[in-house]
Amino acid sequence: MKRIYILGVPIDDVTEDEAVKYIDTLMNDGQLHQVVTVNPEFVMEAQRDQRFMQVLNNASLATADGMGILMAARWIGTPIRERVTGVALVERLAKQAAIRRWRIFFLGSAPGVAEKAAQVLRHRYAGLQIAGAYAGSPSIIEEPFVRQQILDANPDILLVAYGHPAQDLWIARNQSLLNVRLAIGVGGTFDEITGLVPQAPAWMHAIGLKWLWRLIKQPWRYKRIATAVISFPLAVLRRRTK
Repeated sequence: MKRIYILGVPIDDVTEDEAVKYIDTLMNDGQLHQVVTVNPEFVMEAQRDQRFMQVLNNASLATADGMGILMAARWIGTPIRERVTGVALVERLAKQAAIRRWRIFFLGSAPGVAEKAAQVLRHRYAGLQIAGAYAGSPSIIEEPFVRQQILDANPDILLVAYGHPAQDLWIARNQSLLNVRLAIGVGGTFDEITGLVPQAPAWMHAIGLKWLWRLIKQPWRYKRIATAVISFPLAVLRRRTK
């Protein structure tokens, strides 16, 4: 795969189809793999947090989650062909898991949301095996208990919805102790799958206005949105002109 770097953060130039095929390969190589879905907020957080930067650089697969990443890649002369968002990747993986008989554990989000997301996907994809679901917490204090829930369930794939960078750091700390073949930080994906947060209309996705939809639906996220649509483009432009 072609891997590019935006402000030191890696992103792989893969389509959704290629990402799923590559994950299929990863699931059969006997190693443990972490997947990250990189959006502009990830890139900016990584400038402040070297632990997070290291996790992103160590990921087996880093997809472009958002139009801002595609635009930045184009600005620096290394275009990426397609967005591969957390929601799209989880949907595609659930479909593949139903075929491959991979067992998925849903971790994070608000109480009850992980369970509901698991039920929604099991209804959509006949044969999907749910290893377990638990809200939990990214707190280090709670880690032993959360790990035990996952160890008892023995999943093949772990989806962690604690929000970045907590979810990705949590995976990096715990995956080797869990022996889960594939772990992915999925942010607000469970909320979108369950309809708790309505997905943006397709036309807004297509022209890169998902951030505006989120601002309308979740105005308290304005600081994060400002990071994605103002701070991130300015940082990329500054680095490009140096």
